[in-house]
Amino acid sequence: MDSANLHTLPTRPGVYLFRDASEDVLYVGKAKSLRSRVRSYFRTDPAASLKTRELVRRIESVETIVVGSEAEALILEANLIKEHRPRFNLQLRDDKRYPYIKVTLDETFPRVLVTRRIRNDGARYFGPFTSVGPMRQALDVVKRLYTVRSCRYALPDEAPARPCLDYHIGRCRAPCVGLQTPESYGEMIDEVIRVLEGDTDEVQREAEVRMTRAASELRFEEAARHRTVMEGLDTIARQQRVQQVQGGDRDVIGVARDGDVGAAVVMKVRKGTLLGRESHRFTGLADEEEGQLLDSFTSRYYLGRGTAGWIDLPAEIIVPRDFPDSPVLAEVLSDRADRAVRIHRPARGEKKRLVELANENARHVLEEARRQTSRTDEGSDMALYELQERLDLKVVPRLILCFDISHHQGTEVVGSAVAFESGEPKRAEYRHMRIKGSWGNDDVRSMEEVVRRTLRRRVTEERLLPDLVLIDGGKAQLAATARVVEELGLSDIALAGLAKRQEEIFLPERPAPLHLSRRDPALHLLQRIRNEAHRFAISYNRKLRKRRTIRSELEEIPGVGPKRQKALLSRFGSVRGIREAAPEEIARVPGLSEGLAHRVLAYLGRS
Repeated sequence: MDSANLHTLPTRPGVYLFRDASEDVLYVGKAKSLRSRVRSYFRTDPAASLKTRELVRRIESVETIVVGSEAEALILEANLIKEHRPRFNLQLRDDKRYPYIKVTLDETFPRVLVTRRIRNDGARYFGPFTSVGPMRQALDVVKRLYTVRSCRYALPDEAPARPCLDYHIGRCRAPCVGLQTPESYGEMIDEVIRVLEGDTDEVQREAEVRMTRAASELRFEEAARHRTVMEGLDTIARQQRVQQVQGGDRDVIGVARDGDVGAAVVMKVRKGTLLGRESHRFTGLADEEEGQLLDSFTSRYYLGRGTAGWIDLPAEIIVPRDFPDSPVLAEVLSDRADRAVRIHRPARGEKKRLVELANENARHVLEEARRQTSRTDEGSDMALYELQERLDLKVVPRLILCFDISHHQGTEVVGSAVAFESGEPKRAEYRHMRIKGSWGNDDVRSMEEVVRRTLRRRVTEERLLPDLVLIDGGKAQLAATARVVEELGLSDIALAGLAKRQEEIFLPERPAPLHLSRRDPALHLLQRIRNEAHRFAISYNRKLRKRRTIRSELEEIPGVGPKRQKALLSRFGSVRGIREAAPEEIARVPGLSEGLAHRVLAYLGRS
């Protein structure tokens, strides 16, 4: 870059963007005086870090944006970093394991779900919660005891023809088909919100009254349900009592670093209750000081989330040390929240203890990141909710059927159907079958046959239909499966195909395949189910091939037809068993004589 042009830069506050020869943004920064700040990069400084020297070496042009104040520069910088993700800026990554609980109050029949994004959409958000502890306890109560629907139908305008598996296992009362009124459902949601707000004592007392009344009226099943609710609420209440701290609404920020990586933790205290922590990890720290780390993190955390970021702003933000943008950031947040938001570093007392606790949590995040890889509890509800989210399914796929085809060079073509319920194999419902069609290794037509036979039988026998049909294959197999479900009038069953080579997920209404991260719990669950269907199909195919080999060996013996072959195998179990038997034993098999027994042994290589 020609440094001679730097003297023409404006001296007002603003944001600068360094670009390379390809016009890609290398770095975004803010300044009180753009000219002074940008020129500082190009002064010879032996103490400059390697990262800064490499940045300057690549700069080909600089773009500046003048704004009216430092506050506006702070906001614009956060937004531009989010948009361009420059490689020389600190890389901030949300820790996805700490979600929020969202109650969709804008719906006639609200849902309670996990989300990682806060939007200004009329919903209520609770959290963030850690992946263990309060969130799981709250979800356990909400999902299992309050029978909140987990489907995505736009009720009442959009509804299924029949209740899903959640209704049959007592996880939902099926408002989708009119089995629960909006009034009854609304009362339940009001109670759920009170629980998530921490008001468990009053809800417990109400549950106890309902339990006593139901028991006195001999409605024992309902009384037992209320008792279970009370037990779940008691668990949450104990957790909340442990997490009571002094003060009102505040965020407590802690940071830690280890070389080029770091972590920041935001502990959410609302109404004096420590609800949970939200953690973020950094890369590309290089020689940045802790103050710079705090500066970058707080600006991007509070300003880089759009208008949704103002929904849950506390009155106080406690930080472990002072940082340059603290006064400006407090001004911006106060303006956005339309009330005072204070940022300060405590020197002693309870707030100092909370900051130390937040720093300790940040250190734990770093340690955990070093020693852990993503692990998935494939049989858990959370994996199913992830799968519903990734595939945009109307209902949580509690019951999944997966189909696969196996053959050996076009012979012994077989199909398998395995069932998974609540993320776990349901082996009593596994089925395998020979393909009746004579089209050899045409996997598409074979898949069409096995899906048709399986689903038609389930309809005839009035068994539960799957929420999701998964097939081992790509577009062609998926299209064949779609024709079958349409033909059988089961078009409300969700379909997906998982192709082995690239682990691509094909969906009927999506022209391009879906690619999930190799560490995604939803993909792990699909792979587990697909692999089980493949294993089941292969094992049946091998069994048929082995049986054919045995039969072909016996078929060569004159006088030993299909009935005698079957009788011999039934008696001795295998060709080896026959070969090792005495002639007298073989002669005792119905339909065989002593002479035929000697002939059998002779043909099997035993004199």
